[in-house]
Amino acid sequence: MDAPLWTETYAPSLEELPQDDAREYLLRAVEEPINLILQGPAGSGKTAAARALARAAHEDPDNDFIEINVADFFGRTKTEIKNDPRFEHFLRGRSALSKRDMINHVLKESASYSPVAGTYKTILLDNAEDVREDFQQALRRIMEQHHRTTQFIVGTRQPTKLIPPIRSRCFPVSLRAPSSEETATVLERIVEAEGADYEADGLEFIAGYAGGDLRRAILAAQTTAVTEGEITMQAAYETIGSVGRDEEIESMLDDAEAGAFTDARKTLDDLLVDEGLDGGEVLEAILRVARKRYQGAELARIHRLAADIEFEMAEGSSDRIHVSHLLAELGRDA
Repeated sequence: MDAPLWTETYAPSLEELPQDDAREYLLRAVEEPINLILQGPAGSGKTAAARALARAAHEDPDNDFIEINVADFFGRTKTEIKNDPRFEHFLRGRSALSKRDMINHVLKESASYSPVAGTYKTILLDNAEDVREDFQQALRRIMEQHHRTTQFIVGTRQPTKLIPPIRSRCFPVSLRAPSSEETATVLERIVEAEGADYEADGLEFIAGYAGGDLRRAILAAQTTAVTEGEITMQAAYETIGSVGRDEEIESMLDDAEAGAFTDARKTLDDLLVDEGLDGGEVLEAILRVARKRYQGAELARIHRLAADIEFEMAEGSSDRIHVSHLLAELGRDA
């Protein structure tokens, strides 16, 4: 999708957050800044809420709001971290640091800087449940040292993984998963701003599909609008069904490669029976996913297998048997 993501273009203000209870706490935090724990399931809007708070609280949020996602450190190599323009000036000449020491150093340096405007700055540490206890102890010391000039916001799906000293220094704000009705209201605001053709039942269908994941709902609405030119129930069903099938295909290939043939074949049965696909459609979906999943010799192997299976299906009587043969071949070396 080449167009700007609607999740970014229509980032909510505090007043536009769908969760009434959390919105009241965050509006109060604009006037009385305190450390916060934003806790809630994936897609409930924790990061969006922190950004909205920063825009409302700071005259210069571009400089006085610092966002650090734990995945920026623990999900990448040390070289990638050092070359990230957000962190390179902090880490220049410090090649010997471990990842833990890198994030500690970035946090400490960020907290020590004076705010550009106003009396304090805000640091968001997102996905904090993924950090070890020793790092959390270091974070606690940084919070203590810089509490007068820095507001800390900790975003997490699992607040129980935070050590008690951090939980005791932060006010907890729960962002529950928005209801389908709340999600549909958010989608309506966005599609009207976009001037997209839509029907209410299309938005309701997407909201139900997202299951409380607001980010997922917005991306599904944008994908439907771009792909089908409108957001109706039928258009959303066609678009989301394709996306959902790709996820099932990914899971099926994962199981096949791991040697979990029974699980892989169960997913295949779901696609053939519950989804009503024929073997050719499953094979086409496998190749579509394979082109994103594999490269070089492995991708060529998948195409050769698919060609053989396609020929066998033309000659044989059971799509299930022939596609199962492909899955068995994928798991041969497991």
